[in-house]
Amino acid sequence: MGKPTLYGISASRAFRSIWAAEEIGLEYNHVATSFRGDAQAESYRSVNPNARIPALVDGDFKLFESMAINLYLAQTYGPHLLAEGAQAQALTWQWTVWGISEIEPLQMQIVVQKLFTKPESRNAGIVAGAERALERPLAVLNAGLADQAYLLGDEFTIADLNLSGVMDLFKNIEFETAAWPNVERWLKACYSRPSYQSAKRVGT
Repeated sequence: MGKPTLYGISASRAFRSIWAAEEIGLEYNHVATSFRGDAQAESYRSVNPNARIPALVDGDFKLFESMAINLYLAQTYGPHLLAEGAQAQALTWQWTVWGISEIEPLQMQIVVQKLFTKPESRNAGIVAGAERALERPLAVLNAGLADQAYLLGDEFTIADLNLSGVMDLFKNIEFETAAWPNVERWLKACYSRPSYQSAKRVGT
């Protein structure tokens, strides 16, 4: 079987999966697929019928959704990123799903207003409301990191990559995390990894 092929660009949700591949040290083919034009092509729809990025093709296996791709890549090619045991697996799923359910919808409200809405049409109330709503999940995360370096303990795992990958958009929307020092320390540790910088350079 040949190398897996990963579709997407780093300036999108595909960054999360590009980062996972880089962290694993995976040899993979990269197809720089944009979410505006390339993903709408009929040829790409045979890979991901949703016309979204990222997508992965590994032999005859096709997979979409960044978090699913990351968990597959870790299980298949990067077992060092997985903590052992049923409880650790459950916590990996917990933080992965938590990121896309508790953090991402709120930060996307801010993204839409700050990055995709003309200044004269922006709704400051939506931004302020989303920022206030983020305080609750960030307090949960801050408490979860109070006595350990990473989400599952002392070692960086795919759970950390998945959640911090979701939260990478905080930089784009200039959302400060200083009020949650454990979160800020953890994010700095995640983003200081060489694989993070490598992923930022892929498909830009």
